[in-house]
Amino acid sequence: MSTLVKLLSPEGEALLSALPAYDEKRAMALAMRLRDDGVDPDLAAAAMTQSRLRAKARAKLGDFADAMLFTPDGVEQATRLLVAALHARRYLAAGVTKVADLTSGIGADALAFAGVGLQVLATDIDEVTAAIAASNLRAFPEAEVRCADGLALDLRAEAVDGVYADPARRTRGGQRIFDPGAYAPPLDAVWALREQVPAVGVKVGPGIPHQGLPADAETQWVSVDGDVVEAGLWFGPLAPDGPGRSALVLHTAGGTTRSRTLRSAVPVGAHAAGPAYDEAPPVGKPGAYLYEPDGAVIRAGLVGQAVTELGGRLLDPTIAYVTTDAPGPSAAVGTGSIEAPIATGYRVLDVMPFGVKRLKAYLRERGVGRVTIKKRGTAVTPEALRAQLSLKGPTEATLVLTRVAGSQQVLVVEPLPR
Repeated sequence: MSTLVKLLSPEGEALLSALPAYDEKRAMALAMRLRDDGVDPDLAAAAMTQSRLRAKARAKLGDFADAMLFTPDGVEQATRLLVAALHARRYLAAGVTKVADLTSGIGADALAFAGVGLQVLATDIDEVTAAIAASNLRAFPEAEVRCADGLALDLRAEAVDGVYADPARRTRGGQRIFDPGAYAPPLDAVWALREQVPAVGVKVGPGIPHQGLPADAETQWVSVDGDVVEAGLWFGPLAPDGPGRSALVLHTAGGTTRSRTLRSAVPVGAHAAGPAYDEAPPVGKPGAYLYEPDGAVIRAGLVGQAVTELGGRLLDPTIAYVTTDAPGPSAAVGTGSIEAPIATGYRVLDVMPFGVKRLKAYLRERGVGRVTIKKRGTAVTPEALRAQLSLKGPTEATLVLTRVAGSQQVLVVEPLPR
């Protein structure tokens, strides 16, 4: 805490502002220069750490990161600004006026809530983290930060009509926690609050299993530029379309954001296992094109909808690869569309049974020296296979290793233009 006080002092703020953009290669030289200039060693180390964390946080928070303070865990768990803004709009659209952010961390979501005019009561049980959140929210008088257990709040006395939580999903050693009961706080303790305040939202890891999740929530998986970043559980007025599963696909480019939502009213846990949950789409041999649904679509169990939209079939009933005989519609693949693509497309050049000797000869004949290897439904590791192929040559190839009607196959493909 004493180091944080130094960072928040006029001297600390001046030092942070004067530091150049973080460069790992020059960090040691900069640290030595600060020492030679007589800067307090603890303050210099803390400022250098913040410079490094700010550089890392820019991928999530953009220019806002340059004026914020962070903890290592806070950077890892902070919500991307784009997604945090969507969270805030949910509460605003639901008519919420005051949000209790029970696990504020460094305050990324609380910033978004305050930014749209909501009153915010943010809590964190860690004293240093709460102090950092208070610093990050200092420009918003409508936001209050307390070092407290958010679950102990008297929500009615605080006039809270919306609750948000992003439970910690890592141990102090940085290991991911996959058991929702081991989150801090546990998930069941958070979503039990909907008995007091119906508008409850909970951010969870995208790998959370469907089994055991509440059926009265909209569970939404979110991807940004192909990276599945979170799942959210939205209750009551925060789920205006009612319970179910959805996938929100976001693509950013050229200063604009394209989005696409797929949705099913069938709630989590109420469907069969496999990638096509609600439907049993056709299965057949490879066609002229191959599509890999976005990760959010796969995690949400909406591959069946993607198959229908693409007008294709699965290569295998348990694997999320879709094949078609003609290019998919623009809305599905994103070409010339204002909507985000729900799948990445490839043109199929060749199909063959998997065998290292056969594949090695095929690639050698074509002078292939570099390969991109994609896989689903096979135990083959790309690194081991690449070493076995002993590639030489000037050309490149993309290989897809997967099951087709139960047998291991290799599809040689080329990416379709976006």
